[in-house]
Amino acid sequence: MLVVDDDPDILEALSEILEAEGFEIRRARNGKEALERLEPDPPQLILLDLMMPVMDGWEFAQRMRQRPSVAGIPLIVLSADRNVGSKATDIGAVGHLAKPFELNDLLDMVRRSLGQAQASSAGR
Repeated sequence: MLVVDDDPDILEALSEILEAEGFEIRRARNGKEALERLEPDPPQLILLDLMMPVMDGWEFAQRMRQRPSVAGIPLIVLSADRNVGSKATDIGAVGHLAKPFELNDLLDMVRRSLGQAQASSAGR
């Protein structure tokens, strides 16, 4: 799983929590770093902040979708933006959570998204 957030405290906390739940985590502080971490071993899921310096989540999602090898990776948007729902839909995210969010809500969404991703890849 790839966690992308420019806030070092959020990035570290999310990574530690997800690792404690048994997930293998890679980290990126902006969209540019995230693009560099997509290959050669693509993550199964991406947790993506939208508002970041260097390259925001919106541009990251557009560039990722242009790469056939990683275009289908599910995205979950995490944002303090009040319009997070519509923005998540616009970039094709499988889910979204407004910051601050409940940890259990995040874990439920991650597990559901990974389950759907595994089911769709098994059907290929």
